[in-house]
Amino acid sequence: MEYEAVIGLETHVQLKTNSKMFASVGYKFAEAPNTLTDPVVWALPGVLPVLNFAAIRKTIQLGLMLGCKIPEITKWDRKNYFYPDSPKNYQLSQYDQPLCLGGGVEIELEGANGSEMGAHRVVKLTRIHLEEDVGKLTHYARESLVDYNRAGTPLMEIVSEPDMHSADEVFAYLTSLKNTVSFAGLSDCDMEKGQMRCDVNVSLRPKGSDKLGVKVEMKNINSTSNVRNCINHEIKRQRECLENGVAIVQETRRWDAALGVTQPMRNKEDAHDYRYFPEPDLMPVVMTDEDVEKIRATVPALPGERVEKYTKEYGLSDYDAALLTADVAIADLFDGTVAVGAAPKKAANFIM
Repeated sequence: MEYEAVIGLETHVQLKTNSKMFASVGYKFAEAPNTLTDPVVWALPGVLPVLNFAAIRKTIQLGLMLGCKIPEITKWDRKNYFYPDSPKNYQLSQYDQPLCLGGGVEIELEGANGSEMGAHRVVKLTRIHLEEDVGKLTHYARESLVDYNRAGTPLMEIVSEPDMHSADEVFAYLTSLKNTVSFAGLSDCDMEKGQMRCDVNVSLRPKGSDKLGVKVEMKNINSTSNVRNCINHEIKRQRECLENGVAIVQETRRWDAALGVTQPMRNKEDAHDYRYFPEPDLMPVVMTDEDVEKIRATVPALPGERVEKYTKEYGLSDYDAALLTADVAIADLFDGTVAVGAAPKKAANFIM
């Protein structure tokens, strides 16, 4: 029997803001452990959260760039779980009323010869919501250390539909999403610094079937190459299970890059396991049409729009246009060079 993979992603992106999501203290990577904290981050008795509107505005910017609907009213929820990296023992997040609904990410697959772009389509999104990041655990042989510097940092979670079917599509999706977010200046998306992390959901079903198979989640994958390798391995593992009559278990697994395998972590949680309820210390966010239009006026051009301009107006190849738009600083340099009179093709060749 032939099987088809069905893949969905939950992509977490740290927003570039001056302060944390609900506290006035800021965040910077690689500072001395537990120095970027305050009573709100530590969740000391009597403290109250205060909304960071810059994080809300940046999340709505991305939603508008990706064609999402912006609801008039969104609210905050407590996601309850105990883990040492969460000082409060719950996470302030959004459950049933997120900031952005629907939308999609345009992807381009690599062409057959590598120099031209291949198939193009849009991967559908379910939602984009905003929450606070957790701290960082460092594990040793006999102990684990906790650094709460990262705790409370604004974190966008971009949730796709189960709308991808191969590791190559996922790679294209992450590349496009990363380019869009970094182009808008919302985040640097440096996966090595934890600024962009992925949870990957993979299931298999008989080819031609509309029914989804049992979903397995891989948590916190921190590079696009690891995502691609992890998915290819998990598809192979699940196919071998199905071919040998072994039931797929709904669970959370981790990717061991050194061994090149996924390994079980725990049973997969459902929404009821987190006991979501509305956050009593935060008011809902109300966004009028006028508010949304003010934010829309600040949205920059998407990388894909620049690619179209470079290929149609300037006559550049798809490959050259993709290289120039892989980094916003390079694209701005190219645009500025052309604006002062350089021939586009010569400018592109010189910059590349």
